[in-house]
Amino acid sequence: MMYKIGVVGPIKSVEKIIEMAQEIEQDMEFIPYIYGVATETKHIVETHNQDVDFWLFSGYIPYTIANQTSISKDKLAHIIFSEAAIYKGFLEQTYKMKKFIERVSVDIIPSPAQMASEGLAEIEKSVKKMYLKEFDVAIDPKELFNFHYELWQDGKIDFAITCYPSVDEQLQKMGVPSHWVSPTKTEIYHTVQLFTEKIKTSYYKETQIGAVMLEIKDFDSLKERMKQGYRIQYLELRMKENFLQLCEQIDGSLIEEGNGRYTIFSTRGAIEGHIQFITEKMYQLSIELDAKVTAGIGFAQTVFNAELNAHRAVRQTKENDSIDIVMIQEDGTMIESVGNTEELTYSYRADDPEILEKLKRGGVGIKTYTKILALVQKMRWKHFTTKDLATHLQMSERNAQRIVADLCNVGLAKMCGEELQHTRGRPIKIYQLVMQQSAN
Repeated sequence: MMYKIGVVGPIKSVEKIIEMAQEIEQDMEFIPYIYGVATETKHIVETHNQDVDFWLFSGYIPYTIANQTSISKDKLAHIIFSEAAIYKGFLEQTYKMKKFIERVSVDIIPSPAQMASEGLAEIEKSVKKMYLKEFDVAIDPKELFNFHYELWQDGKIDFAITCYPSVDEQLQKMGVPSHWVSPTKTEIYHTVQLFTEKIKTSYYKETQIGAVMLEIKDFDSLKERMKQGYRIQYLELRMKENFLQLCEQIDGSLIEEGNGRYTIFSTRGAIEGHIQFITEKMYQLSIELDAKVTAGIGFAQTVFNAELNAHRAVRQTKENDSIDIVMIQEDGTMIESVGNTEELTYSYRADDPEILEKLKRGGVGIKTYTKILALVQKMRWKHFTTKDLATHLQMSERNAQRIVADLCNVGLAKMCGEELQHTRGRPIKIYQLVMQQSAN
């Protein structure tokens, strides 16, 4: 499949990126989208989002602007600058001036990587005076120009470093020695290589086999309520009609397994893209049948393994009546209450021999432990009570107390305090996962 990638940025950057990208990856089409000022990014991506599969931005500024739109973050990437881009301009200007630069002004947008900031810290050690202006994406480039130009007019700087190409051009027109911090070839090569690999991975992920196993709970008792044989057949026809509509929506094939169970096979991408539609159909059928409809979704590289994962997922809905949809991915990751705010992701596998040994000694299942770990991380609990676990994991408090006690016995959890109750009674014990504590 030939993916289309929109490359957004000032003309110099975009030309350099596309030239290198085409050398690295010939199976993808790179389409230039040039702006004069970075704020044009929003209009570009919103207008042309249907024309491309992914977006690659020349830097952190346009990437941040695009992130403020409704476009999925999975479609966005940007060239990652390192301190090398700053050193390059600094060294080039030092060579031109035939002397070491002692006073410099720099504008920079703070980014999560903080690489450029680290580079500036090193430069600051080497110069007599460095004037720094941090800004956000909403800034008017004129403000940046004025920042550098006024310092130059006051005789306070010998050189200016800017993130905006238009500011660099204006400064040079006014006779100010300046450098535009643009990505180096190494940075472009590294980012494009990682980005194209991510795109290929997403393609294989989307084309994985997916199985959606839908089941009407207590179907036998439902049939008993329908005393006339024809009513049962009409009921099954209505069910099949609903599942065929779902099948058509996700471009899948329907298999009727009998006794209120149906399986739809499709691709992972199609199923994940229609979770909301699947949920709506299940809810609609539940009301019409006056019976609960549950779904197990399984993904894998083969039909057999996808179906196997879907079977496991359906079993999970039987274990917990409050859960309607469970999804199991190829790597063993399990997601409960898919698409809801209560969604919980965990694994039914563990690969740490030490933890496995402790769980075995404590008689605690891997799935139970990883589920508790996932809940603690999701809720960002520094500590918790057995009542907290019982409430969120839909189990009895006695069961939660037994599990936590077993985890404490093998060193995977520990009591870290007590909480006094408002009413009379024993204080409530507070616990902490030991693995989580060490991670923090």
